[in-house]
Amino acid sequence: MPNHQINIEHTARLARLQLTAEEVESFQKQLGKVLDYMDTLESYDLGDVEPMAHAMPIYDVWREDEPRESLSPEEALMNAPRRSSGQFLVNRSVEDA
Repeated sequence: MPNHQINIEHTARLARLQLTAEEVESFQKQLGKVLDYMDTLESYDLGDVEPMAHAMPIYDVWREDEPRESLSPEEALMNAPRRSSGQFLVNRSVEDA
């Protein structure tokens, strides 16, 4: 089985997590085992198995989409901590590479 190398430090940095060296090593081993198991699953011949999204049938339980009155822009922004030009103002969530 291949030895999977996962950059745990980079992943933790993206998630804004601070990990100890022991945690990095532990997560490296755990994620490696998961990927090794995925390799095992890929070795099975599933050509005759019909693709599916779920093990059990799922039925639509949503209500009918019916038009109704909604909030005015002022009501929607009433409790917004920050706003600008009639819109929610949020911090940037994507950093440049």
